[in-house]
Amino acid sequence: MSAPLVLGAIALIVVAWLAACAEAGLARVSSFRAEEAVKSGRRGSAKLSQVAADPTRYLNVALLVRVVCEMAAAALVAYGSLKEFGSTAEALLIAIGVMVLVSYVAVGVSPRTIGRQHPLNTATAAAYVLLPLARIMGPIPSLLILIGNALTPGKGFRRGPFASEAELRALVDLAEKESLIEDDERRMVHSVFELGDTLVREVMVPRTDLVVIERFKTIRQALTLALRSGFSRIPVTGESEDDIVGIVYLKDLVRKTHISRDAESELVSTAMRPAAFVPDTKNAGDLLREMQQDRNHVAVVIDEYGGTAGIVTIEDILEEIVGEITDEYDREIPPVVELGEDRHRVSARLDITDLGELYGLEEYDDEDVETVGGLLAKALGRVPIAGASAAVELPDGRALRLTAETSAGRRNKIVTVLVEPVGVAGPGDEKETKPE
Repeated sequence: MSAPLVLGAIALIVVAWLAACAEAGLARVSSFRAEEAVKSGRRGSAKLSQVAADPTRYLNVALLVRVVCEMAAAALVAYGSLKEFGSTAEALLIAIGVMVLVSYVAVGVSPRTIGRQHPLNTATAAAYVLLPLARIMGPIPSLLILIGNALTPGKGFRRGPFASEAELRALVDLAEKESLIEDDERRMVHSVFELGDTLVREVMVPRTDLVVIERFKTIRQALTLALRSGFSRIPVTGESEDDIVGIVYLKDLVRKTHISRDAESELVSTAMRPAAFVPDTKNAGDLLREMQQDRNHVAVVIDEYGGTAGIVTIEDILEEIVGEITDEYDREIPPVVELGEDRHRVSARLDITDLGELYGLEEYDDEDVETVGGLLAKALGRVPIAGASAAVELPDGRALRLTAETSAGRRNKIVTVLVEPVGVAGPGDEKETKPE
């Protein structure tokens, strides 16, 4: 084989090697890494940032250069072999053997390994060549990809490293296994994906758990209710609890009474703000963006029949991403604490069967509720708040007084209930301190 043919083939293989390096390096450099390189003042980072901004275009250029060089080198080797050996079959076998070995080692393995090990350096060096080369080639690489897509079933050439959300999730799991991110961060990323499939009705506070105030109540009564319940935003109802006409904010009540003490006797409706209404089938992620844009923290959720299903706050949606939001006063509560004289402080989540056992009942059941908190709510006929009290009758005729004691968490749920015997329950035993 003549020296010019050998030198030409070697030169083409070297260019193909460089193009394969560029492919591997660019595939590993994201726009974020390119921006970080710019901030650090790395040499050539400005050109790298241009390439990383449109990686598909420059990957196509590198791919085209590699394929052209490999094919041209194979043609030169085959031509040289024919001239050297004469026999067509022998020359072709030698050319195929040489090019398979060279392409596999020099173009297939070596450059890709280097590109993956040193992606930033490789991609930065490639950017100096790919930027002017892309301008010279113009739309040729993209046109060839379009032709390839037309001949290929499916979605054609992928513009990104992920074909589906499942692949990206798998990459996040892999990053956690390799200690690149923490487990809490992995769960948070998965929660962000799940938020896109979450409906508002899955995160709302149901209507049965709402603390509301009627529009004909006074501002003083609203202030008292806000302080007792621990809520800073309270729905205002009209003709019934299903008719929410607005939201009253604690800061508005305080501001109004601070300006004039006489305002305490005014109606709540004079201080309430209009309520935002959303269907219960709305996507939680979409609602979060709308709340951010509108600077609104609470919305009333409407069911398919037009009735009130509950309310949803921006914190409810954020909890789907970051988990339960608690405050510095939350503590682990034991299920039962004996106080003497048959008095007990129990968790609101305590099963009523366990409550019956505390008072010597072999079996205590209620077809409507399962917990002590639910039993108190049933006796009151409304959501209990701290200080609410009601008497319930046991199957053996005795009666217990249940008093809601402490609330905790962002939703101010009742945490503990004081249980004490009061004798036989009679009419009028159920009571709840009303706002003055």
